[in-house]
Amino acid sequence: MNDKHAGKQPTVLIVGASRGLGYGLAAEFVKRNWRVIGTVRGDKRCLLHDLAEHHPDSLHIEQLDMVYPEQIAMLKLALQDEKLDALFICAGITTGDPLALIRDVDAEEFARVMVTNAYAPLQVMEALQDLVTDIGLIGAMSSGQGSIGNNLKGQREVYRASKAALNMLVKAFAAHEENRNRAIVVLAPGWIKTDLGGPDAPFTLEETVPSLVDVLLAKRNRPGAEYLDRFGDTVPW
Repeated sequence: MNDKHAGKQPTVLIVGASRGLGYGLAAEFVKRNWRVIGTVRGDKRCLLHDLAEHHPDSLHIEQLDMVYPEQIAMLKLALQDEKLDALFICAGITTGDPLALIRDVDAEEFARVMVTNAYAPLQVMEALQDLVTDIGLIGAMSSGQGSIGNNLKGQREVYRASKAALNMLVKAFAAHEENRNRAIVVLAPGWIKTDLGGPDAPFTLEETVPSLVDVLLAKRNRPGAEYLDRFGDTVPW
């Protein structure tokens, strides 16, 4: 790691850390001696609470349902004295039938997926970017299915569209004058056994998450926006 990141225990805010990839990232960052702030949507107990009990000095939990702007504002107020070394947003829902064609999805369900997967993450980025240090990392969990260039088979049309929209919005965020020297990333983690990925996915969290954190840490030294897979290779936009 570059010397510019040496010094005090670094802090990462992971939005959406109650389960799945978000929880996996939180646990891995704690393991690597980072201080983690993880958000959950409600007050229902989840795996992150168990992790916080075992690591009370390294993990702090905040509540956020990022589709509600007032909750984003409340989180910003709660964290106003923080300086973040990384902000990473994990968001991912899909339609009731993940394989449904767009012609079979009503506008309300389409909007729900697009708001959660694309609109809300950018609202969080815009609101909290000032908490991230100038040499800090800002990123979001995308998907290989968000790649337009790699879409040769179709399927999962709404989910694909939402992640492609996320990628475009993050690219636009990176193009803002004040962000051009920032390290910004969208990650394609691969098909993983989570609630979203399902039981047929070929990879487990334990196999995948350490590599994802490696990619995030390496990206901190490279300004500009990149779309990367779990090996650190570029994914076609």
